[in-house]
Formats: sequence, structure tokens, C-alpha cells
Amino acid sequence: MHRKSLLLSLFVAAAALMASAADRSQPPAQLSAAQIVEKNIAARGGLSAWRKVHAISLSGKIDAGASTRPVLLDRKRKGARPTPPKPVEQVQLPLLIEMKRDHKSRVELQFHGQTAIQVFDGSQGWKLRPFLGRHEVEPFTPEEIKSAFSQPELDGPLIDYQAKGSKIELVGTEKVGDRDTYKLALTTASGHVQHVWLDATNFLEVKIEGIPRFLDGKLHSVAIFYDEYRPAPGGLVIPYHYETRVEGVKQPESIRIESVLVNPPLDDTLFAKPR
Repeated sequence: MHRKSLLLSLFVAAAALMASAADRSQPPAQLSAAQIVEKNIAARGGLSAWRKVHAISLSGKIDAGASTRPVLLDRKRKGARPTPPKPVEQVQLPLLIEMKRDHKSRVELQFHGQTAIQVFDGSQGWKLRPFLGRHEVEPFTPEEIKSAFSQPELDGPLIDYQAKGSKIELVGTEKVGDRDTYKLALTTASGHVQHVWLDATNFLEVKIEGIPRFLDGKLHSVAIFYDEYRPAPGGLVIPYHYETRVEGVKQPESIRIESVLVNPPLDDTLFAKPR
């Protein structure tokens, strides 16, 4: 009887060790960084589909209970008026994001009948933020221009990464929430390193390392999370929900896309200095 109890105890202990090892297991597929990126591109609609995209327009809502800094740059400057207090209740504001190759972008945010605008023409940028009491068009600071250049093209950092002069390295595997992911390090032609996490099952982006945010005199790390992937025009697959989390800031910033237009007729004047 004692021997049977001992064998049973050993069996239970062995089973527990196996279960523990299984919990620590990593995604089984042994893939190279290039193979992982190939699967990502296929999951997003394919390389040929994305190469046909010259412009894209996204409209939706942004939660105004959190800061709007991920969309409209708001760096403190001497003599600037203080930012109005955040609303007590969560409010969703209409948002329009328009992008065009090469590196052109325009963001419009509606708030109490006023329109805030941020544009980048590929080399210079401007911003108009009336709800902050700034009714004059302001040029981007050198830091903001550098940040705009660091943003990926409208197709993201992985599509045609080699043609863009970037290099990809597989860092390893990592849990993001309850998902197993592949963690990639993307080094751009300028030498900037950005980390990207792809779902180990469907190979879609789960998380991307954002541009660090300057708050309270310090740089804070930024992570952008993607989910709710859906088919879009042109055979593309894109996320319809973006959540930005800033280190040290409790409230995440959430954007929900409601409509997507692929290759809309966007004139270059849209990305020029606002009048």
C-alpha cells in the first residue's frame, strides 16, 4: 500500500512538472524573421494588394477622456496657455486620418464645433489646435519633424521593409496578454530601432513600440496595441481598434475606426500648411 501511494505521489509530481513546463512553452514553429514577415504580409492581404495602395482615409472616434496627444502633438512651450482640464465623462470625438505616399499625413479632430488639424507633407509639418486656445497655425518643432519621419508609411513598417532600407531580426517569443507572439526588431535605414510583436497563430500585429512621449520633463515609453482586424477595400486586412498606452499614464488612449477608404482622391494641397 505504501509503495502504491509513493508511485501515485511520483506520478502526480511528474504530471505537475509537465504541466508547468507546458505553461512555459513557447510557440512551436521555428521560423526565421523573414518567414514571419512573409506570413504577416499574407495575413494582411498580400504584398501585391498593399503595393496598389497610394492613399488611405480612416474615419472614426477617439476617446476624449484620455489625452489626444497620440494624434495631435502637444509639447509644452514657454508662454503657452495651460491645457484645459480633461472631461469627467468619457467623450468620443470624430476623428479623420488621411495618409498618402510618401509620408504625407493629415489628422482632423472635431471638438465643440472646432477643428484641430495636424499635417505633414513629407518634409515639414504644421498644427492648428483651437481647443487649446491656439488659433494660429504653428510649425512642427525639430523634434516633431523627427518624430514624423520616424512614423511608418501608410502600409506599416513591415510591408516592403527591405525596399525601405530596413532590417528585421527575430528577438524571440513573448507573451502579450494571453497571446503567444514573435518579437521582431526592425532597424530602419536611419538606424532607428522599433520592436513589433506578431501573433504566433495568425501573424497579425498585436503590439508596436511607439515613439517615446515627452511628459513632465521625462521621456516615457509608448506601446500601441492593435485588434479587431477586419477586411477592408482592396483585399486589405487592417485593425479597427488602436489603443495607445504611455508609461506612467493610467488611462490608455483608444481609437475605433468606423470607415476605411482605399485610394481616395487626396490632393497634395491637403497636406500643405493650413490656411
